[in-house]
Amino acid sequence: MGTPELGAVVAGAGISGLAAALELQESGAEILVVDASDRPGGVMRTDHIGGFVIERGPNTTQVKAPMLAFLRRQGAEDQMVAARSEGRRRYFYRDGELVRVPDSPIAFARSPLLTGKAKLRMLAEPLMRRRDAEGESVSEFIGRRLGDEVASALVGPFLTGVYAGNERELGVEAVFPSLVEHERKSGSLAIGMISSALRRGGPKGLRGSWSAPNGMGPFARSLAERLVEAPALESRVTGLRRDGDAWLVFISGPGGPQRLRAKRVVLAVPAPQAAEILRGVDTDLAEALEQIDYAPIVGVPLGVTPSAVRTKIDGFGFLVPHQPDVSLLGCLFMSRLFAGRAPTGRDLFQCLLGGTHWREAIDQPDDVILKKLHADLDQIVGLDEEPETLAITRVRQAIPQPGRNHRRLIAEIRRRLAELPDIELAGAYLDGISVSDALASGLGAASRLEQRTAAQQ
Repeated sequence: MGTPELGAVVAGAGISGLAAALELQESGAEILVVDASDRPGGVMRTDHIGGFVIERGPNTTQVKAPMLAFLRRQGAEDQMVAARSEGRRRYFYRDGELVRVPDSPIAFARSPLLTGKAKLRMLAEPLMRRRDAEGESVSEFIGRRLGDEVASALVGPFLTGVYAGNERELGVEAVFPSLVEHERKSGSLAIGMISSALRRGGPKGLRGSWSAPNGMGPFARSLAERLVEAPALESRVTGLRRDGDAWLVFISGPGGPQRLRAKRVVLAVPAPQAAEILRGVDTDLAEALEQIDYAPIVGVPLGVTPSAVRTKIDGFGFLVPHQPDVSLLGCLFMSRLFAGRAPTGRDLFQCLLGGTHWREAIDQPDDVILKKLHADLDQIVGLDEEPETLAITRVRQAIPQPGRNHRRLIAEIRRRLAELPDIELAGAYLDGISVSDALASGLGAASRLEQRTAAQQ
């Protein structure tokens, strides 16, 4: 028997891989998605435990314009549900108490998160001299434009929650590209944002935070069910080799090793795995991918009795700026955001530890993790009884960490990739870490492959 031939193979059944596969499927090509997990969705994984809906990966997402357009094309717009309006209330833990993050100019003027001096410094931003932000960290850029206190008191905690990272190490060109463009074009963040708002047009996404009624895992599975060929699970792509006008794709799975011949390939796996697959194709490309760092995360969902928490629980949740006496990165109040996430009379806290500040957490025993977590929660919200531990999830490569030179590194990766025929990368490490950004990455990979095919005809 000869080697089976396909239109495309997609390595990875996370949101970027599923988006790429569904887009390529529209062209009529036979698509195979290969994933090492026992279910599609990648880090989007949901379990239902004792009446609680437990997210093992992303808890919420934005729905940006590309994602919204994709969902509409797939007839899946009703798969998303908006967070309750109280989700607009968010908190930082500071000086021994939870302080609400201001969500309006009046609230900001009254907020104790910044001193009066820092607020005046922010107002002076349009007067600051323009500089090139290339190679700057977020902390350096925000400190230069808005003041050091804004960088440490506001932006730092925000990045702790989004990236589980350090504002002194994350690169501003990757994390806040629009702010960098505002300075380059307008000389001021404030002027640039006003100008952008005045001329804003084109497709728009949905405002606020979103999830799926039964969790992000079932949402991913609903997309996978739209594929003509079900994903090959508990299998992985181990290597590639060019074979005439196609790629030989080597796969390891439950039935043993096999190889397929595919016209096109999308590698929608984390950068280290993509590097392993490409090592025999382009060593320099593989080495560039290996430079991308990831923060590990330990997620601990807890069932709590509201009356046993001494601080009033409302809103989205809280983030904890890096401080030596607290290991917790933050906590989301999931049952306050979405209906049906906890049994009646109970609340669901999704707690996160680890990140770049405590990388060792990923290898700590459960009892060490829980002891630190309970002590932190007691300090922050006050506990009159021990919460119920519903699960402990460890993800070693959880969140990509785009550093100071990330944009240049990605540009180099794409330059080398463009020299290889009919292969693309997709994933959260390329252009944004959110679910919506990762999905858009998969759409972009499929679009570029389609354009290459059209150009060859």
